[in-house]
Amino acid sequence: MSRLIRNNNSCSVNRDDNIKYPILQINLDKIYENVKHMVEFCNSMGITIAGVVKGFNGLPKVVEQFVNGGCKYIASSRIEQIIGLKKYGIQAPFMLIRIPMFSEINQLVRYVDISLNSELETLNHIEKECKLQNRRHSVILMFDLGDLREGIIDEKEFIELALYVENEMKKVKLLGIGTNLGCYGSIKPTERNLSKLSSIAQEIEKKICRKLDIISGGATSTLPLIIDNKIPKKINNLRIGEGMILARDLSDYWGYDMKHMNQDTFVLKAQVVEIKDKPSYPVGEMFIDAFGNKPTFKDRGIRKRAILAIGKQDFGSHDKLISKTKGVEIIGSSSDHLIVDIEDCKEKIKLGDVLDFYMFYQPMLYLSGSTSVTKVYI
Repeated sequence: MSRLIRNNNSCSVNRDDNIKYPILQINLDKIYENVKHMVEFCNSMGITIAGVVKGFNGLPKVVEQFVNGGCKYIASSRIEQIIGLKKYGIQAPFMLIRIPMFSEINQLVRYVDISLNSELETLNHIEKECKLQNRRHSVILMFDLGDLREGIIDEKEFIELALYVENEMKKVKLLGIGTNLGCYGSIKPTERNLSKLSSIAQEIEKKICRKLDIISGGATSTLPLIIDNKIPKKINNLRIGEGMILARDLSDYWGYDMKHMNQDTFVLKAQVVEIKDKPSYPVGEMFIDAFGNKPTFKDRGIRKRAILAIGKQDFGSHDKLISKTKGVEIIGSSSDHLIVDIEDCKEKIKLGDVLDFYMFYQPMLYLSGSTSVTKVYI
């Protein structure tokens, strides 16, 4: 990155044709600082962290910061990421946080230490495979508190399944129970719904005559309960990704002060390929865009615009990007183009300049997995 020389007071970068743009710049030191801070904070409340790495496609150099920062477990929804990280040399207990498919149970038993489950038939397949490989595997049974993604919603059925795993299975261990909130049904984690998970855990522990190792109370969306010191006492684990990597959800959606966290850990750098004065309202009869949507526009007259060589295929939704350069307004995108209004930008932006963008979760997920985006670590 020594070739990238910043202009004074600018987020644009001098042109260098030897660098392949677009770039996703990843600051490993800042990620480590975020992880260490979050781990220490949660540990002080008696809560361990499973560091969720799927949001940046399990990039090994970033996962190393999760391990170094103190995450007790490394978690992903994609088994191929876990296998790749093990082969890379990451040393940590690995957790698969999407219910395993029948087709991946062989690899699950071979490579994964813990998995989330809700189906008896799947658990029986895991038990059978464990016997074939002469291995043990731990499971966290998922209870649905109303978000309506994975998990058993009937309490009696859930407790019966926990007892079945505990008493009937020899190779599969009941490590604990967990839930997911906010990802599908947008249900907010509260003292009330997580207290129900806690009471179910107590009931199971009473019946099996031992403590469960894990009562996992969700993801980043549960952090407000910890911050406000309202987390039910039995909850001892969270599965956190975005809250440690970008920490934008807590500040922008929940209203918490996250100034102590680095929010510029991932930065998109994209190059300007066109600058033109154009109407701000499309000319002609409007129908649908390339994705079948009907966008709306405001007529602001003729405005100076720039096009950057990156698009939805690389970052998903442009409204989840944040321009670092003052006066640069993101106004739209297509598959391969990002369009910004630069009429009010005080800096003189030229063809070949590179503009920086911060991001929310979605662009990080897309950009880190795009083969068209160069990954640069600093």
